[in-house]
Amino acid sequence: MSYLGVGVSPGNVPVYHGSNVKVIDRRVKVVELVLRCVICVLAILAAVLIGTDTQVREIFTIRKKAKFTDMKALVFLVIANGLAAAYSLVQVLRCVLSMIRGTVLFSKPLAWAIFSGDQVMAYLSLSAVAASAQSAVFAKLGQPELQWMKTCTLYEKFCNQVGEGVASAVLASLSMVFLSAISAFSLFRLYGDSKGKSSGGCHYMTAREYNVGKTMAAPRALQADPRKILAQRLLSLQSAVLAVGKEERLY
Repeated sequence: MSYLGVGVSPGNVPVYHGSNVKVIDRRVKVVELVLRCVICVLAILAAVLIGTDTQVREIFTIRKKAKFTDMKALVFLVIANGLAAAYSLVQVLRCVLSMIRGTVLFSKPLAWAIFSGDQVMAYLSLSAVAASAQSAVFAKLGQPELQWMKTCTLYEKFCNQVGEGVASAVLASLSMVFLSAISAFSLFRLYGDSKGKSSGGCHYMTAREYNVGKTMAAPRALQADPRKILAQRLLSLQSAVLAVGKEERLY
């Protein structure tokens, strides 16, 4: 038996759906992989730029060395970017293995774990960027009302490198926000139409279900054509006449 050009047994009838789950999942994985690689590189760059930034100045024969540990916001930013880079690296390995094996994400616990991890890292990086940006503004412009001096006038090189690191951290955090949206899509699509998971957009119904569907669809098709209704009634009348004739012969 052939149905739509596909050979099947009488017990199973294939029913195809429009969306191809594997194709969609592969495209999502490609975008996810690129974003995670970008996040990993930007987070490492931000952590290295800020963590290695130092400058020594002599003020009235007093040597003062500026480093990122002098500002708690920069310490928080370095730690947050280090965690983001490590997390992104682990997720990159997971994406690569999944693409090599050709598997599709259908595990809800795993999808929830990825979604939760992406959300935590996105909020962590955004909060670290916000805190460091505020500290950078104070260092650049000062606060005359509180008699806070402009630190960057004394440590210009240090502030410029910190600014580059904060810019990299901002790009990484924005990428994490977009990535968290992708992981949310990958999670909540599992709670939508669950058909077609086991066969890549195709599921199978039994012959009984197929016949029941045809039986239910037949009256609707007949209602649309009066000639078919008349032919059906004539066939019913002919069957009734034949049945009466058989009963008379028996008597």
